[in-house]
Amino acid sequence: MRSLKHQILILLLSSLVLLAVSFLVLVGVYMKDRAVATAIIKVKADLATCEEILNKTYPGSWSEQGGNLYKGPVKISLNNDIVDHLSSLTGDTVTVFLGDTRVATTVRGSNGERVIGTKVSSNVAQTVLKNGQTYVGEADVVGEWHQAGYIPLRTDNGNIIGIFYVGISHSYEQDIFTRSLLKMAGIGLALTILVAFLTWFFLQRVIVNPLHNIMLGTRDVATGHLTEKINVSGAKEIGELEDAFNQMVEQIQSLTGEINRVTSNSSENSPPETNHHENNHSISTGYIPLPNLSAVGSFGEMVLPKGLHQATLGQIVQFLNANRRPLSAEEVAEGVKLTRVTVRRYLEFLEQNGTLKSEQKYGTVGRPVKIFIPL
Repeated sequence: MRSLKHQILILLLSSLVLLAVSFLVLVGVYMKDRAVATAIIKVKADLATCEEILNKTYPGSWSEQGGNLYKGPVKISLNNDIVDHLSSLTGDTVTVFLGDTRVATTVRGSNGERVIGTKVSSNVAQTVLKNGQTYVGEADVVGEWHQAGYIPLRTDNGNIIGIFYVGISHSYEQDIFTRSLLKMAGIGLALTILVAFLTWFFLQRVIVNPLHNIMLGTRDVATGHLTEKINVSGAKEIGELEDAFNQMVEQIQSLTGEINRVTSNSSENSPPETNHHENNHSISTGYIPLPNLSAVGSFGEMVLPKGLHQATLGQIVQFLNANRRPLSAEEVAEGVKLTRVTVRRYLEFLEQNGTLKSEQKYGTVGRPVKIFIPL
């Protein structure tokens, strides 16, 4: 079964991923609409810019002479330098039509050649050549869709003899859209990782660690260590749980004291037992035989201070035997599943009896840590 911390993290991360995906979808739709609107604005601006440049650079009216298109005295048909220059200024594809036929263009076919002599689409021809209107919108340009703008080219007497075109390829538009979306996705992923880390830190500090300490406290109660209350910091509910636990400990301590008092009175009123001398000596002196602790130190029989228990001492000694290295009280507490306060009392007892020695370990930040070293 997964821990509470893992369940909360999984729930949070799932929510964040769902939120991020939904946000990206909505932003993507919005950005796509904005990209189309921006492309249309750019097409209109580029049409006006190119028209102004042509009028300034090549003064004179549009005319047809010998099947070729002229601007003033300058021949435009097959004059690719003009369209290349305008394309470099705007970043668009640029074409000049005589009637509905391309006579100068930057548009290239699948073979890489300029598509001179190809026709404009029928709907554009109808709008520009027949109706004399400007066309701005999507258009099929030699098999590829563009955001395009077309304006009619008129002679001095107002006759329409051609079309001027600028356009932005959908692939170019899509490339910009994809790059922007990927950048936003990267930022979203970084923020998701940051939020997940901060949440993990919050859960660990405010919920998981306090609950872990309370759980260790309950194990202390189960093993008879009722002398220490727990002290945790956390959310309001954690504090209420701490208060309830400590009240339980006080009640158990009170009940245990009453039982001990009654037992002591009964012992005083009972005649002394005449069992084996060795047992009498252990009971009268308070010495308790310990398990074999030769891997840590030789104890023989020793007095355990009030509140310490032989079973728990054996459990801690067994852990020290299995991990013969300098250890902090927190590391031992984690290993034997008891509170740090309880374990420290046993370690200090072992230190007083010459089995362990302690040193202060100083880190780069924070208070020094007391380390217990087996002798």
